[in-house]
Amino acid sequence: MGGVDKGLQNFHGRPLIAWAIDHLKPQVDHLLISANRHLELYAAFGYPVLPDQIADYAGPLAGIHAALIHAQTPYVAVVPCDAPKVPHDLIARLVADLNSHDADIAVARTAARAEPLYCLMRRTVLPQLTTYLDGHQRKVLDWQNSLKHCWVNFDTTAFRNINTLEELSRHD
Repeated sequence: MGGVDKGLQNFHGRPLIAWAIDHLKPQVDHLLISANRHLELYAAFGYPVLPDQIADYAGPLAGIHAALIHAQTPYVAVVPCDAPKVPHDLIARLVADLNSHDADIAVARTAARAEPLYCLMRRTVLPQLTTYLDGHQRKVLDWQNSLKHCWVNFDTTAFRNINTLEELSRHD
């Protein structure tokens, strides 16, 4: 998106982060926002804002790492802010499969592909993530595959994300 802060871009008159909050709030007990700039704007949404604890921009895994450090719950769910339509049953389905498979992480997927940034993990994976990041590894799916994981199938287009300003203007 040309270096703009995706989460603060308007979609149908509201910032993308507001859509994510609205879809997640009924599904979880607590919300945390991962952000590295415009912290005060994100804080205005009323939830803790967590900047990365890892130097040299480590990508999405650095945000997950910060959430695992600060979360007070046994699980941490992750969704990106650039997909304004999150399934209303996302977290319930991820929790059910994580527990039924006794997995460390449950990752959403569609028939077309894995959706690694729609996932639920146990907080106990923090040491593995720290080691992975310390080794300068940055690929989300590779890290997830290194854990005891399960796939949760979704037959939906809810995981369409918005990566350009043009997509933002035509996304419905």
